[in-house]
Amino acid sequence: MSSTELSAPHLKQPRTVAEPIAWLRRNLFSSWFNSLLTLVLLWLIASLLLRVLDWLFTQATWTPVVANIRLFWIGRYPPDQLWRVQLCLGLVLGLFGVSAGIWGGIVRAVATGLMGLMVLLIIPPFDAGMRLYFAGLALLIAAMYFGGLRSGRSLRWPVTGLWIASPLIVLVLIRGFSGSATLPPVETNLWGGLMLTLLLAVVGILASFPLGILLALGRRSRLPVVKAFCVAYIEIIRGVPLISVLFMAMIMLPLFLPPTVRVDTIVRVMVAITLFSAAYLAENVRGGLQAVPNGQIEAARALGLNIFQSTLLIVLPQALRAVIPAIVGQFISLFKDTSLVFIVGMIDLLGIADAIIHQQAWLTVTGGVQREVLLFTAFIYWTFCFTMARVARSIETRLGVGTR
Repeated sequence: MSSTELSAPHLKQPRTVAEPIAWLRRNLFSSWFNSLLTLVLLWLIASLLLRVLDWLFTQATWTPVVANIRLFWIGRYPPDQLWRVQLCLGLVLGLFGVSAGIWGGIVRAVATGLMGLMVLLIIPPFDAGMRLYFAGLALLIAAMYFGGLRSGRSLRWPVTGLWIASPLIVLVLIRGFSGSATLPPVETNLWGGLMLTLLLAVVGILASFPLGILLALGRRSRLPVVKAFCVAYIEIIRGVPLISVLFMAMIMLPLFLPPTVRVDTIVRVMVAITLFSAAYLAENVRGGLQAVPNGQIEAARALGLNIFQSTLLIVLPQALRAVIPAIVGQFISLFKDTSLVFIVGMIDLLGIADAIIHQQAWLTVTGGVQREVLLFTAFIYWTFCFTMARVARSIETRLGVGTR
């Protein structure tokens, strides 16, 4: 065979994707039984979907959701101070946007997910002003992204400084100052709704991540005291439910403190959530550490790296990369577990939903309003959890998890 016959124009690319009709015939209508089963399932799915759509658009009562949208958003936070919460959200999302333009990579995936989340939040029955606000946040992320892209490296240090200072800035804006006219103090017992849920979840995620890594490293330590403490802490915390840890923080912790020392309720809850999540995160990270071959550590030692350098630069990055799905699953679970604070007296997103259901104005509605309110609450939880899952999937793709 000549070289001309083997040239690229004469070679046909193999067909790897079946045509739609062939795929349907092979997978859904391969026999009379499969064909019958396919038709029955299609009929059931179509009937169920039509009934759900009919209920959503013609029978459901969405008035309680629309009338109490501010409660879902900020709880009992003073309405005239809503601009402070909006400013905090704009600050954080703007930082994500400019960081995505400067560093790209994983940060860009997170910023893209947040922008998609803002677009999804336009769908619920918010008023026109709230929808414009979420649309504006999506545009803000995009604008800050292109701004960071054009600035290059010149904004790296200022943006890093803003990230470090952002928790304090957010806390000051939401909490306020005593005696200040511009930022009057707002007691934490007035914080609620989605704002409280996000605060608890973000603080729990950010604080438990380094603590969980330290516990995982401590459990693999050769120092008997450190290892014993980490093992005892992880096994004790993982052996009890989160609600018991919350009750300990709310009821029993004040018994061990002097009468003059009073720890704010929200601080106690944040600490309890952080300590609980860190124990589970530590086991996820430990699984990643065990997956790193010993040859990696020996190669690092051969290159002259000490134990801290080899752990931080060689072992830990590979371990975290291997357990990204487990870590993200833990963070999603933590976001949903914040609903348990309703049991200890904090009015989070689920607490607001329960309060709206029992409002006097809606008790006389025929059929009640439980389905509509709880469905809207579930949609908010799903939106955030779905966004986290998609961002995590994008990060896995960029890092080549499972492929290399």
